[in-house]
Amino acid sequence: MASPAPLIGLLTDFGTSDWYVACLKGVIAAMCPRARLIDLTHDIPPQDVTAGAWNLAAAAPWFPPRTIFACVIDPGVGTVRPLLAAQADEQIFIGPDNGLLSLVLARARRRTLIRLTNPAYWLKEVSQTFHGRDIVAPVAAHLARGVRLASLGVPVTRYQPLPLPVLRQTAGCLIGQVVYIDTFGNLITNLPAAALTSSRRPTVRYHRAPARMVSSYGDGRSGELIAVAGSLGYVELAIPNASAAARYRARRGDRVELLVAPPRHRR
Repeated sequence: MASPAPLIGLLTDFGTSDWYVACLKGVIAAMCPRARLIDLTHDIPPQDVTAGAWNLAAAAPWFPPRTIFACVIDPGVGTVRPLLAAQADEQIFIGPDNGLLSLVLARARRRTLIRLTNPAYWLKEVSQTFHGRDIVAPVAAHLARGVRLASLGVPVTRYQPLPLPVLRQTAGCLIGQVVYIDTFGNLITNLPAAALTSSRRPTVRYHRAPARMVSSYGDGRSGELIAVAGSLGYVELAIPNASAAARYRARRGDRVELLVAPPRHRR
């Protein structure tokens, strides 16, 4: 039985109006015609490494083992910042070492990191402004053809972490932030969804407004701010059939509070 065609996932901030994504796909198709390409997204806001990291971490678990992810959100292109190829459990991730890969690497049980230093697996001419085309895409194609990860460069042990907000705990209150705003205007926070069920009579508050806790978007009333346990495992704020982001002029970093009733005292 023939082996399945290799799968490469693409994530960039290139958009789809210019030629940039087509160049990545063209390079891969020329070097590994068998490869199947899947677009995670190319609509990450320009240079928004944090948004890219969240999208990658949200999508990657649903891809099969041996998937190769070519990721290009690279404000430091052409500088001394490293490029990495990393095996995280059964998948491989390629991209700049600027925090973009950090969420998928942090949750991996096993990981191997290689700094891309071997130009034998790049295009012959490398532009200082398009390492996605000239390095990341060729490396993805070579890996899809069976090149060993270790052949791509030198092993390293550290990677650039993403500076994520830290939850704060006060008496009766867990304080988090909006960490991502999706296309629908839903506000994804860093408050763990498990806190909604593990706390006694919890209340979520945003911009001093309470958000009613519901089990699904459809359980909310029109125009009402609701809190729901999202598919990423975090509390999400939403307005049914509307944009919570637009209503509240939301921004990443906005404060969100989870208020918990004090425990009952036994007599």
